[in-house]
Amino acid sequence: MNIATIGTSSITERFIDALGKTDALTFAGAFSRSADKAKKLGAPRIFTDLEELARDKSIEVVYVASPNSLHFEQAMFLMEHQKHIICEKPMFSTSAELTEAFQRADEYGVFLFEAFRNLYTPNHHRLKAAIEKVGPIRHSFLQYMKYSSRYDNVLAGEEPNIFSPSFSGGALVDLGVYPISLAVSLFGKPDAVSAQVVKLSTGVDGSGSVLLDYGTHTCTAMFSKITNSSLPGEISGENGTIVLDHVAPISSIEFTDRLSGEKEQLAVSEEENDMMYEAEVIAAAIQSNDRAVYEQYRSISEIVIHITEEARKQNQIVYAAEKK
Repeated sequence: MNIATIGTSSITERFIDALGKTDALTFAGAFSRSADKAKKLGAPRIFTDLEELARDKSIEVVYVASPNSLHFEQAMFLMEHQKHIICEKPMFSTSAELTEAFQRADEYGVFLFEAFRNLYTPNHHRLKAAIEKVGPIRHSFLQYMKYSSRYDNVLAGEEPNIFSPSFSGGALVDLGVYPISLAVSLFGKPDAVSAQVVKLSTGVDGSGSVLLDYGTHTCTAMFSKITNSSLPGEISGENGTIVLDHVAPISSIEFTDRLSGEKEQLAVSEEENDMMYEAEVIAAAIQSNDRAVYEQYRSISEIVIHITEEARKQNQIVYAAEKK
């Protein structure tokens, strides 16, 4: 299947690099308002008009990695032209947008996937299979904290897209969705959500934590774009503990038995560019019309956006998309 990309940031470059490591999807074109920027991606075809891309019947899938606030309009338009969509996280600004978009995907018979690259990898699946080893889970801690060079712009009085409510930005939806989506994939929908953030002058969050209450266990998801952290993730149960080196990518999954103290490494070696796994899983689901896989990832997206929306509501973070 042929795929075109929207966006010219580093994440798009990384996705195109991943396409070169698998034959699941063929990189056939790139859309950008700037033809020069699109040319730098090495695309066989350059689109500067979204309608032209939509009309091109040779393009079957579109990877959307434009600024967050533009995802909804672009995805909705492309789905009307029977394009399957792989949308970079966060997929949309609000749960209302997400619901409407999935309804349109159903209406036009296409698939709409969110690019949670951490949920398509072999080690993610190995982690899910290993959870039962710890017994009844009582607490989990997951984090993604990485200082962003764009924060320097904020300190200089500017408002870069990733820290702007006009572009649906903030650390919660940029990095926080990694630990949150992993928690949802492993544990499901929480009973309650409680969030605290460090709010920036731009009106969005720079860091924070979300407490997910699962009744019999609590999960703490921490995130930041204004600090770094090397803390490992941990899932603690009555029979043992699993320690993760990171949430995206996961390269170490160490289980420790509570009684014996024995340790077991459960992770396998993965490709450095883990986006190839999402390309392969999504392409296979589209080609085989695998509704089970589609519904699995769709459900995760639905739960994650309700969590982030509730977290924003608790901290008075309002996007421009919500004021329309």
